[in-house]
Amino acid sequence: MPWVTGFVLGRQVGGGDDLGPAAALIGWLLIAGFAVWNGWCLLLFTRAETGLLPGQSTTRLLTSGPYRLSRNPLYVGLLALYAGCALVADSVVALLLLPVAWAGLHWGAVLPEERYLAPALGAAYEEYCGRVRRWL
Repeated sequence: MPWVTGFVLGRQVGGGDDLGPAAALIGWLLIAGFAVWNGWCLLLFTRAETGLLPGQSTTRLLTSGPYRLSRNPLYVGLLALYAGCALVADSVVALLLLPVAWAGLHWGAVLPEERYLAPALGAAYEEYCGRVRRWL
């Protein structure tokens, strides 16, 4: 929602921003990075045969691949996608609202998931949290 708000607001307030061809290239690289990164994460979930979506039970802790670098790599990927789309769309306002998108993910998804995972996965999850950063 922050992306759409920023895009529309930016167009209404001042028209399109000209961030230049470098911004569009960086944006496309971020979008491609999102596809590869999140695809890798989804492949790991499939191989582990554990729940991914809300309501599905989580039975295994993923600690390889992107999960060695971040406890929430899917959300990191979504933020990269957000930034990439804002850059490709030449929307400075949408880019400026990236922290709002981060806050929504942090408080609306990450913290509730951590409250679920801590008792579900026990000591292994606590050790993992001590070793791997929440974001990057």
